[in-house]
Formats: sequence, structure tokens, C-alpha cells
Amino acid sequence: MKNFHNQCSSNHMNKRKPRLQKGVVLLESLIAILIFSMGILAIAGLQAFMLKGTSEAKNRSDASVIAQRRVARMWADAKADSAALSAAYAEVDTVVPELPNGLRTTAFNAAVPDEVTVTVTWQSPGEPVHNFSTNANIVGAR
Repeated sequence: MKNFHNQCSSNHMNKRKPRLQKGVVLLESLIAILIFSMGILAIAGLQAFMLKGTSEAKNRSDASVIAQRRVARMWADAKADSAALSAAYAEVDTVVPELPNGLRTTAFNAAVPDEVTVTVTWQSPGEPVHNFSTNANIVGAR
């Protein structure tokens, strides 16, 4: 009889446990979905940030290439005809189509006869103006 009574009371207790935990699985599932969604949103934000950084790095690299290409042309032309170099290459805000709103300025330093400064500026939408500047000494630039 004692065993029967213990079995009945243990069966009775087993039946109560599911009633007390009703809806817990649903709540745990919703919390898991919430945590997963926050992780996915964080990854999407990180990807957008990385894409912006990559774009800025590409623009900086392009600006460097544009300025160095300009200096290389001046070096090549200085060997051929150095007298006309400053007249041929001096420019202010020449449009550079490789960059968003890109402009290039080539200035010859009046204080230092052979010094040339090439400045490239650009501005992506919603961003501040960026610039890259390089100086070069070209013998016979003026």
C-alpha cells in the first residue's frame, strides 16, 4: 500500500510540473530569436561600416595615383622642354572623373624654383571634403 501511495503521489507531482511550465518553451524561443536577430543586425551594421571604409581607402588610393601620375608626366616632359613646363601643367581645380566630385590643382612654388605641389580633393555624398597632396622637385620646372 505504501508503494501504491508513493506511486500515486509521484504521478500526481509529475502531472503538476507541465502545468507550471506551460509557455516556457515559447518564451525561450522568442528570446533566442531576439538574440539571433540582434546578432544579424550587428553583422549588417559592421558590413556597412566596412564597405564605407573600403570605399574611402579606394578613393585615397586613386587620389594618390592621380597625383603621382601628374608628377611623372611632368618629370618626363621636363627632360624634353623644361622651359614650358609650368605653363603647360599649372592648373586650378581641374575635374578628375575617377573620384566623386574630384578636383586636381598643380601649383609651382614661387620661393623654391623646382618645387611642384599636386593636390587632389574629392567629396563623397554626405562626407566632408578629403584631399591628398604631394610635393616633388623637378629640375628645370621653371
